[in-house]
Amino acid sequence: MPLLDQVLAQCRAEGRSAFIPFLTAGDPTLEQTGQAVDTLVQAGADVVEIGFPYSDPLADGPVIQASYTRALGAGTRLPGIFDALQQWTARHPQTPFVGMVSYSLVFRQQPLHFLDLARTAGLAGLIIPDLPYEEALKLAPEATARQLALIQLVTPTTPPERARAIASTTTGFLYVVSITGITGTRTTLPPELQSQLAALRQLTKLPLCVGFGISTGEQAKLLAGHADGIIVGSALVRCLEGDVPWHQKLNALAGLAAQLRQ
Repeated sequence: MPLLDQVLAQCRAEGRSAFIPFLTAGDPTLEQTGQAVDTLVQAGADVVEIGFPYSDPLADGPVIQASYTRALGAGTRLPGIFDALQQWTARHPQTPFVGMVSYSLVFRQQPLHFLDLARTAGLAGLIIPDLPYEEALKLAPEATARQLALIQLVTPTTPPERARAIASTTTGFLYVVSITGITGTRTTLPPELQSQLAALRQLTKLPLCVGFGISTGEQAKLLAGHADGIIVGSALVRCLEGDVPWHQKLNALAGLAAQLRQ
């Protein structure tokens, strides 16, 4: 069984949701991202999601957009990301890593070549938010052949039949977007989210992992009995902003991660 499936199954057996934190590769540097990865794993991350910085992000809010801009400005590029991922995945062999990447970057590298690079770097899966369903039909078996999960997204406005079709080409877990809009912290989560998850349970047996808008332990607790995994991005990335010393940023990251994990 692939490592990602093993970890999600273990979390379910323990009666809890998986904690899936997000970091941008190269913000502020790849070396420091590696230190942040170590911090999150030590704080109890079950799966780590790594964002590949891109100049024209589709669904990312201002916090993650700014982190992409910082990473690109620091010279972060694909070869460096894959080299760094190989180091991080080797350091944490029991933690699955998944990459969040624009299909533009995949297409530019040639999709099959990109899959090979991802697998060599030790990734357990890829989240490609702008992957057209028709392209997913072709890419899914190639990803499976390389033991890579191809994780796709459904939103509150995805019609049931479309959601069923998307789930049929998804492996690893189904990424459930909790809100209509872009990533970012929210003070509340939509009340219809639980019914959205219940409806998806009728369409697929895949684990359902929820992202977009989750930023506090209280919000995570509300979802814990309903989602198989909880994805947190902007709130964690924000810990790494500003002009305070790096060790203070890592301490803030560790504190929030521990709260979310608990």
